[in-house]
Amino acid sequence: MPIALYALTVGAFGIGVTEFVIMGLLLQVSTDLHVSVPTAGLLITGYALGVFVGAPVLTLATRHLPQKTTLLVLMAIFTVGNLACALAPDYGLLMAARVLTSLAHGTFFGVGSLVATSLVAPERKASAIAVMFTGLTLATLLGVPFGSWLGVALGWRATFWAVSVIGLAALVVLALLVPKAGERPAPAPLKDELAVLTRPQVLLSLLMTVLGFGGVFAVFTFIQPILVTLAGFDKANVSPILLVVGAGLVVGNILGGRWADRHLSGALVGTLVLLTLVLVGAGFAFHDRITAVIISFLFGAAAFATVAPLQLRLLHQAGGAGQGLASSLNIAAFNLGNALGAWLGGVVIDQGPGLAAVPLVAALVPLSALGLAMVSLALERRTAGAMAGYGQGAD
Repeated sequence: MPIALYALTVGAFGIGVTEFVIMGLLLQVSTDLHVSVPTAGLLITGYALGVFVGAPVLTLATRHLPQKTTLLVLMAIFTVGNLACALAPDYGLLMAARVLTSLAHGTFFGVGSLVATSLVAPERKASAIAVMFTGLTLATLLGVPFGSWLGVALGWRATFWAVSVIGLAALVVLALLVPKAGERPAPAPLKDELAVLTRPQVLLSLLMTVLGFGGVFAVFTFIQPILVTLAGFDKANVSPILLVVGAGLVVGNILGGRWADRHLSGALVGTLVLLTLVLVGAGFAFHDRITAVIISFLFGAAAFATVAPLQLRLLHQAGGAGQGLASSLNIAAFNLGNALGAWLGGVVIDQGPGLAAVPLVAALVPLSALGLAMVSLALERRTAGAMAGYGQGAD
């Protein structure tokens, strides 16, 4: 793989740490800022909604800029936002700083996905996307456990100071390694880019992404309270288990990318089935320490196995002029799923059957994404059949 892909991986690592690290700090933040755990969980929702809004807006705003310039500007926004998080004196300003940080997220991954796929042969596009998203998985494998440990040892603000340093390092690496060969061509007319939003298959793909990751984050947002309250682990033991989750993310991301390269439709359906089954199993496995560790790995693997199939499916359906906007919108859709999942988990805890029921309720969300995938593939087959019939009739 070209070295530029690994520069994108470093940037993705920095962004991934700041998105996910708060999950290992919910108890500390809620105590220090005098808010409930579900209220602290809304810091994840706020970040995700910022991505959802920022992705299309910044993608269109930067469409005339070179791709490398866009990536550097976005990483600078990310770094400043994390500095603001470290300095935030209260919950409201912390939320505002999280939203500022999130604005860079969607466009970074949207532009990065296009750069990644442009650097490799067509048959390796899904694997290239997976390489870039390995930064997210490594963020969870290494960054989140370290950030959680640092938050316990030195306070949650120390974690955001550390993430700011990561942002500066990523800025330097991107400046040095992303080639000018990745500069974007002249953008298509705006109306041509926006036209992608009128395609039913594109909208179905975006909704699949929202629902697929909605189930993931209903559980992931509250992974620290789940492990402490249900499985009986001490707070200090959560960080090593997050390493296990991160290992699963790395494995699932790689295997999902390879599967999608070989058979995209099969990978799309298969990964959503796997995710649903793992969440059902998690509803029972999180009540025992040994099975909690095992299901944590499987949960991570199933969650990120879906990333490359969902992203590549949308790029295929968007095609041509709409790929840039569609790619960013899919990252926005991932994060809208994150926001809805965090909200759903909080509702189940506060107003529903409680923390123990979160994984079982969460399983219903990717199950609905699976239903949409089946509808989408059926429509695709029907369209292909109609086109073939039309061609035969023309002969």
